[in-house]
Amino acid sequence: MTIKSPQIFRAALGFAVAGLLAFSAHFSAYAGILEDDEARRAILDLRQKVDAMQQRFADEVRKTNDEVKKTNDDNVQLRRSVLDLANLIETLRADLAKLRGQDEQLARDVAEVQRKQKDLNQGIDERFRKFEPAKVSVDGREFVAAPSEMRDFDAALAMLRKGEFAAAQNAFLDFDRRYPESGYKPSLLFWLGNAQYALRAYKEAILNFKALLTLAPDHVRSPEAALSIANCQMELKDIKSARKTLEDLIKVYPQSEAASVAKDRLTKLK
Repeated sequence: MTIKSPQIFRAALGFAVAGLLAFSAHFSAYAGILEDDEARRAILDLRQKVDAMQQRFADEVRKTNDEVKKTNDDNVQLRRSVLDLANLIETLRADLAKLRGQDEQLARDVAEVQRKQKDLNQGIDERFRKFEPAKVSVDGREFVAAPSEMRDFDAALAMLRKGEFAAAQNAFLDFDRRYPESGYKPSLLFWLGNAQYALRAYKEAILNFKALLTLAPDHVRSPEAALSIANCQMELKDIKSARKTLEDLIKVYPQSEAASVAKDRLTKLK
């Protein structure tokens, strides 16, 4: 809105000047009565006052015009600034909406990465578990064995149970070479001896049965191993050694089922 104060000042100035001029004319008529010098001084003084008043009015008008112009310029600048601010706010709103959308996408991406990482970790854990040692229990004994160790022993034992004695013997021998300190060792010696007995490799079987008795005399398979030694000796027609083996078995493992069988065998040997 444009300020109109200058028009007011101009009107006021016009009225003031007109009044002064009228007063001057009136005073001039009256001056004829006065002496010339006094009238001349009075007129000059009045004119000076009028000029001074006109100058003051002109200065005020000019000052007011400058202020009005500055105010109008400020208003224009203010309107421009308000418009710029409104545009900036709108831009910021658009940017904020865009950022919110990006945040939502980022959150979805992070969730997807976390899910994939979890699946990857589970896969890695599962693969590592295939190679990590685990506790096993065989013939009443507990020990830790690697997955490959368990797999190889079970495979050799499965061959024996299927009657594949030569393959089982080779598998047990290979197992012993690969895992010389295995917790399966006592059980391995027992089943290896059995595979060799089935193959009529009696001397080799005797060596492995005796190795079991030396390694683990308290093993659950030890009484059977002693009885198997006697059986091998009888197959080799070494009756004297077979009798001694059976007598030792009865003394060392008197409460075992093998001891009962040994007693029956001794009776027949006599």
